[in-house]
Parts: sequence; structure tokens; C-alpha cells
Amino acid sequence: MSGRAEKDRLAAADAGTDPWRDWGPYLAERAWGTVREDYSEWGAAWDYFPHDHARSRAYRWNEDGLGGICDDQQRFCFALAFWNGRDPILKERIFGLSGPEGNHGEDPKEYWWYLDSTPTHSWMRWRYHYPQARFPYAELARVNRERGRGQPEYELVDTGVFDGSRYWAITADYAKAGPTDMCVRVRLENRGPEAATIHVLPTLWFRNTWGWGLPGRGDPPKLVAEGPRLVGEHQRLGRVVLTGAGEPTPLVCDNEHNAVRLWGLPNRSPYPKDGINDFVVDGQPT
Repeated sequence: MSGRAEKDRLAAADAGTDPWRDWGPYLAERAWGTVREDYSEWGAAWDYFPHDHARSRAYRWNEDGLGGICDDQQRFCFALAFWNGRDPILKERIFGLSGPEGNHGEDPKEYWWYLDSTPTHSWMRWRYHYPQARFPYAELARVNRERGRGQPEYELVDTGVFDGSRYWAITADYAKAGPTDMCVRVRLENRGPEAATIHVLPTLWFRNTWGWGLPGRGDPPKLVAEGPRLVGEHQRLGRVVLTGAGEPTPLVCDNEHNAVRLWGLPNRSPYPKDGINDFVVDGQPT
């Protein structure tokens, strides 16, 4: 990549002529268990929004995803989701232990790297190592809960899921063809000795800014499948399109709570946030 070209992009962004910084890697890997999503009367953010809620519960102030990008106000988001055919849920976000769960406090239990980026995010590279075995969510929580502060943390590699290099090395490259035109290439390398299966779900969605009873938020944006493409319409961002090679099957749901699962209450939408998870993992007709 030309250094001169990046200097020109920076100059255009500083001058306000081209919004090169409007889209970038501003999406967190984890938004559950954060203070900004805590509406509890007792101020217990860890307990109010646990990891187990994240696939089914709409965020209000932020979103999360793997290797994700979004606009600078996090209204529109794109990230990658995976499933190895064994996990009980889609791998959509980073798993870890909350402050009370970890024997040394808050502790992510995954392996990912931000390898490269230009200042305008015209080029970015991200990597993630995803086990081919069933992800040991309960084991990680249980063993760390049983350990005291004087003992080492029980990490994902300690569970044996990476034995024999049985994991997927996933690399995502992002390149901007223009300030609002992003190209994404995802490479998956099977590091293990046997053939293995992985499902890749490039995912786009709008943060739920409409469901909280605030004035002036307008109607929810629209996101529909047009053949193999996903097309979104937002009142401020305009038209957003996701397209790619091959003939993938689009899956669509609403970014709304699954209140039935979470609280035993009626759902606002018949197609809540975890509908794609339930369709892919459990075969439910969501």
C-alpha cells in the first residue's frame, strides 16, 4: 500500500472532504457485563447483563462482534460469526469471566489479535483461533471459580481444546475501496490433522436505537434479503449493501429481545435477536 496514498486519505479526512475515518474497527469484542448496559438498581453490571444473555438480548448503547467494523456512532455494524458444528451457540462474541467469576477478576478466555491497520483504517487485518472441539464454557467458569487468588488462571489452552493443533486460524482482511466501500476477505486455515467443518456467517445489523421509548428516534431501519445480498435502509446512513461471492443463503432476524427466553414475557418481534443462532445450531424454524 502506498504511503503517499494514505497521506492523501489523511489529508482528505482532516479537511472534511472525504470521511475516511467514519468507518473503522470501532466495534467491541464484548459489550455484555459493561457499565453502560447496566440498569440495575444495585449497580451490579456483571450480573445484570451476563454472557448468556448476549445472544438473546438487544444492547442499547453499544454492540459487539468478532473482527467487526461499524460507523463512528455504531449505528450500523458488521462482524463475523462462526460455528464449528459442536458448540451449543454460535461464536458471535468473545467469551470471558466477569469480575466475580475470575480468580483474578475480569478475564477474557479467547485468543485474537489485531495485526495491522492504517490510520484511516483503509487496510486492516485481524486473526482469531477457534477450537474445532466444543468450546468449554462451563469448564472455564467452574475451574476458575474453584481456584483462589494465589493460583494461576485456568486458560482456554489448559482445557485441551487446542491439543494436536485442532483449531481454525481465521484471518480477516479489510480494505477500503472508498470512504464507505469496504472489501472483506476471510481466510480459514485448518491447523489440525483431520478434516473439519466450520460455518462462516458474515453478519450485518443495526444497533437498536428505536426500542427504548425515546423521542425522535424514528422507525426501525429496514434490512431485507434481495437474492444473495442483504440490503439495509437507514434514515441517516442511507442504503447499505452486503454482497459476496457464491450463492449464500441469507438469514434475517430482528435486533430485539427474546423476552420469552430471558424473562418469560411476550416477545415484541416473532423473530428475535437469537433467531439465527437457533436456526443454525438447533435447526429451529425461526
